[in-house]
Amino acid sequence: MRKNFGAQTHLYPMPVFIIGTYDEDGTPNAMNAAWGGTANSNQIAICIDLSHKTFKNILLRKAFTVSMATANYVKECDYVGLVSGDKIPDKLAKAGFTTEKSEYVDAPIINELPMTLECKLVKVLEEELVIGEIVNVSADESVLKGGKIDPAKLQPITYDPINHKYIKLGEVVGNAFSDGKSLM
Repeated sequence: MRKNFGAQTHLYPMPVFIIGTYDEDGTPNAMNAAWGGTANSNQIAICIDLSHKTFKNILLRKAFTVSMATANYVKECDYVGLVSGDKIPDKLAKAGFTTEKSEYVDAPIINELPMTLECKLVKVLEEELVIGEIVNVSADESVLKGGKIDPAKLQPITYDPINHKYIKLGEVVGNAFSDGKSLM
């Protein structure tokens, strides 16, 4: 028997994105966002409230980065989602994060988070849905295996919207575009 919960945002997994931007003075800023995903083969869509400094920065600079939050930096990634860059302009430094400028877009890369999508703003839909073109994906060599990003080394986390927890992705349970062939 199933239990009905009504209309809820109960979706698994919800990636934990850390969205990096520069403000009008060139100060790096970041926020934690879990409502997003791929929108096309080279695009990402993220729901960001209009009131966030990050949203304003994206409109200003027409660029942003998206880093995967990792198990090694749960506390720091949660912190950048709890405080506003409008109230704490050096929140990245307070979180212990350092940045460097992306080679591809006008946005910061957070050095401690080993995987980053570098994006140009394409458009904003419904006033809050930011669509970005992914122009580069960069990853620290520490999370590579055989020249590819290894999720076991990356240790990305997901957000559990029901229990308000962060969960580290686990073991491989199958092979995409392969295992289902046995039913053909």
